[in-house]
Amino acid sequence: MVSWLLKYGAAFFLFNTVLLSVQITFNFGYQIFLVLMVLFSFVLIIHPDNTKRILLNKSFSFMLVLNAINLVYWLLFHDLSELEALKYLLARGVQFSIISVSIFYHYEYYSDKFFTHIVNVIFVIVVLGLIVNPYIFSSRYSGIVWNPNALASFTTIGFGVLLLKEREKTNFEFFLLVLFLLISIATGSRGVLVGITLAFIIRYGFSIKNIFYTILGIMTFLVFVNLNFDTSFNRFGEQSLLYDRWNQLYYAFETFLQKPFTGWGLDKYSFIDLSIVPYYLQGVIIGAHNGYLAILVQYGALFSAIIFYIIFNKSYSLLNYFRKTRIGYTAIYSFIILYTLLAAIYESLMTGINEFHTIMFWFSLALLSYSKTGNVIHED
Repeated sequence: MVSWLLKYGAAFFLFNTVLLSVQITFNFGYQIFLVLMVLFSFVLIIHPDNTKRILLNKSFSFMLVLNAINLVYWLLFHDLSELEALKYLLARGVQFSIISVSIFYHYEYYSDKFFTHIVNVIFVIVVLGLIVNPYIFSSRYSGIVWNPNALASFTTIGFGVLLLKEREKTNFEFFLLVLFLLISIATGSRGVLVGITLAFIIRYGFSIKNIFYTILGIMTFLVFVNLNFDTSFNRFGEQSLLYDRWNQLYYAFETFLQKPFTGWGLDKYSFIDLSIVPYYLQGVIIGAHNGYLAILVQYGALFSAIIFYIIFNKSYSLLNYFRKTRIGYTAIYSFIILYTLLAAIYESLMTGINEFHTIMFWFSLALLSYSKTGNVIHED
């Protein structure tokens, strides 16, 4: 049981975000999240030697530093009475520990079969959504997921995984590629176009094949923008990528300027001070919608600068190291890192605890880091 939890803890933690993304299963998913946190914390405590050996591994040192930053920040600006901040501190610490331990004990799974399970889970999400609501072009499509952008995150990553997989694709996988692409566009998320384009560039580079796909994409774009739909193409054709984000960005920056040095606290991720938001925009302005501003608001300028340095330094070193790979697990995880860094410009990624895309980002950094160092796979 313990060995099984150590190996597959990260996978269950990730897939549980599906339950948290569906309104009717949210409470159940939250209970599972709490159980996973408690069980994994207990396992780490009763195996202190193994825990120390893994968490101090050079591959995962950036996560250890980020946890240390959170602890220092909490000691300086919070106290025990602020339970939400304490919960964030502990949850982030356990989350990074789950990721590190799972990769350490089951690297082979997370570099191969894990992708099949991701695709299968996303397929189930899409099928259930089509059963509940088959009218994908009636408005911005969200299926069973609470938000169209959240569904777009699932399907775009699913598309990238399939496109960049190493083995020859089956007919069913080609069908899934088309299905995920169609659903992604139907969500109306303009960021989908960024993710899909990035996946093609990683897979084919600036080749003749990509030029063909570009022409095909432009033709498809022109067809969709002349139809009365609310797809990603239509919204991008009518608006810019950040068209409806400027107000969120403005008030997020104004929130940061109120506490530029200390930040608003660990529990205030993707936070905007609503007292500065005009009455007519309240209910519309609910979050930063920018991962970098969200971190600035949360930690303040000094701590954020350190966090940004760690994120960009680690990302650059890994992307540069694996830059020549076009297919396989290193290409897939490189795609997720790049996609997240770009998507964080218009979505509050990297800061949350129970968000699929954010977890995949941190997991990708950790696994590629472990792969780069050439560690021997441990099976205890």
